[in-house]
Amino acid sequence: MTEPSDGHRPAGPNEERPAPLVRRGHDRGIATLTLDSPHNRNALSSRLVAELLAGLTAAAADPAARAVLVDHTGNTFCAGADLSEATSAAPKGLAGPAPAGDDAVPRGPQAIVHLMRAIVELPLPVVARVRGHVRAGGLGLLGACDVAVAGPAASFAFTEVRLGLAPAVISLPLLPRLDPRAAGRYYLTGERFDAAEAARIGLITLAGDPERALEPILDGLRRGAPQGLAAAKRLATAEVRRTFDRDAAALVAESARLFASAEAREGMTAFLERRAPIWPSTRTERVASAAPSTAEAPR
Repeated sequence: MTEPSDGHRPAGPNEERPAPLVRRGHDRGIATLTLDSPHNRNALSSRLVAELLAGLTAAAADPAARAVLVDHTGNTFCAGADLSEATSAAPKGLAGPAPAGDDAVPRGPQAIVHLMRAIVELPLPVVARVRGHVRAGGLGLLGACDVAVAGPAASFAFTEVRLGLAPAVISLPLLPRLDPRAAGRYYLTGERFDAAEAARIGLITLAGDPERALEPILDGLRRGAPQGLAAAKRLATAEVRRTFDRDAAALVAESARLFASAEAREGMTAFLERRAPIWPSTRTERVASAAPSTAEAPR
């Protein structure tokens, strides 16, 4: 869930290139990818997803890299899907690829699946450092990571149900990891919960000061051999990868169906306009109840 995007477009030959939304760094064997899209609270816009995928690919090709650290600027790790893109997209294109000439990067639910699968299948371990809020699709990003550490300022919520949506494609990495009762509760209610609860239910690895908690983890990863790290990751992610193979196509279709619905359009529009939604079914009921009755009175 996000505020509208700022409409970035590729720079012309005499124009300055826009600042990257994903900044790259490297520190003693750890490739760092920092989400830096403050205008929409690091939402998963098509451009941010493409830059994150490019950063993952570059890290995997770096023989000096032993792991990837996904970090963020601002007080939000990731706000989920970019709703301004979702509300402006044609329903038919929600699950399809980008137009020709756009590097064939998938869009909509398919893009989120592509990104999560890239993280799961990357031969390098991927670690998330969370110092802020995570909502909706951002939780799928966490679920795809091998290790996630969150600090006391972090909060989490599956807010899709409040928009007429469901946590469809992000369930691919999440349901194999989450406590089933907790998944049912938080999927259905959209409640916020803190880092301690996120660790208890299996959403993250550790709750605590991210800098201190990550020291032994990153040190251990630096000491790993490339082959050993890749093989160990394949073992740890086996069930998640089977879930992608089995359920990805069906969940992309379900997500696209929900995003294209009148109820979701109203929910997303209301969120962007900062008002309470009026669900189509509720509106119909109100009109029916306000209409004069033509039924015969009971005898």
